[in-house]
Amino acid sequence: MNLESPKVTVQKPAQYIFDALTDIKNFEKLMPENIAKFEVIGEEAFIFALKGMPEIKLKLKDKVSPNKVVLGAASDKLPFTLTGFIDTIDDNSCTVQLKFEGEFNAMMAMMIKGPITKFIETLANNMSKL
Repeated sequence: MNLESPKVTVQKPAQYIFDALTDIKNFEKLMPENIAKFEVIGEEAFIFALKGMPEIKLKLKDKVSPNKVVLGAASDKLPFTLTGFIDTIDDNSCTVQLKFEGEFNAMMAMMIKGPITKFIETLANNMSKL
């Protein structure tokens, strides 16, 4: 299952956004209002839960300065990645797009497609809060 957020323009340099996304604790600022839990559990990992959804543990898997940040599920039970692509517009602005990729059975994919789509759209739209 592959999902993409809309591309959002942020009035910050690409390097600033990259640095903010590689600092795990900043993801709390991006979370939707219906967050039930957010907990940093190390330099490169955090747990979050949305109301009515199970807890998800994400960890930093890869980073390519200043254009790409890859987070992945810390559990092999639900393997997926959330990748942030950052493109420079000029010295003071950039675009950010989030892509979610995961391997799920058809039933699971049907259940989570809506909530995950809304979630990554919210994360992208909140980039200006960084």
